Amino acid sequence: MERTAAVVLGAGLARRFGGGKMLALLDGSPMLQHVLDLAASVGLEPVIVILGDDAAAIERTLAWRNERGVLNPNPASGVSGSVRLGLAELADSDVERAVVLLGDQPRLSAEQLSALVSVPGDVRRPIVVPRFAGRPGNPVLLERPAWNLAAELRGDRGMSQLFHRRPDLVRYVEMPGENPDIDTPEDLLAVSRGEG
Repeated sequence: MERTAAVVLGAGLARRFGGGKMLALLDGSPMLQHVLDLAASVGLEPVIVILGDDAAAIERTLAWRNERGVLNPNPASGVSGSVRLGLAELADSDVERAVVLLGDQPRLSAEQLSALVSVPGDVRRPIVVPRFAGRPGNPVLLERPAWNLAAELRGDRGMSQLFHRRPDLVRYVEMPGENPDIDTPEDLLAVSRGEG
């Protein structure tokens, strides 16, 4: 199997949440900790964690293994800037693919992530997108030939900007279950109750 890295996006401003989202507790652990633990459980390596204004608090609070924190100096640039930073960190490595994980999706399961990572490589269609109940979602798997496309990204929408513009590069994989985002305190409460 090709060596697969993780780029974990945790630099968002979390305006709708009221700030501090990555450290919000879910089942007794910070939200971002769940995502880092998941990446480790599936064997993703290296794990690049993009951090924003609360980087110091996150670095103090989380249980780190070999993950590498990278500061996004301009978190207001949105998801696109964080994706570019993460892929740039991997540019000189021998990694062949990277999964872009969102720090606010702590309920993604190891089974779901393993299913995505086990999709065979195809350099002609280097973007692999999961579909939950028929709807495209995250995380997105990027094979190295797709990394340069990150330069085209703008704002807070990430790789989804490319799905309509470059459908010839995308493969979809049907996934069981759900993968809810946590954008507000109400979302966190719903997910903690198993409603998300």
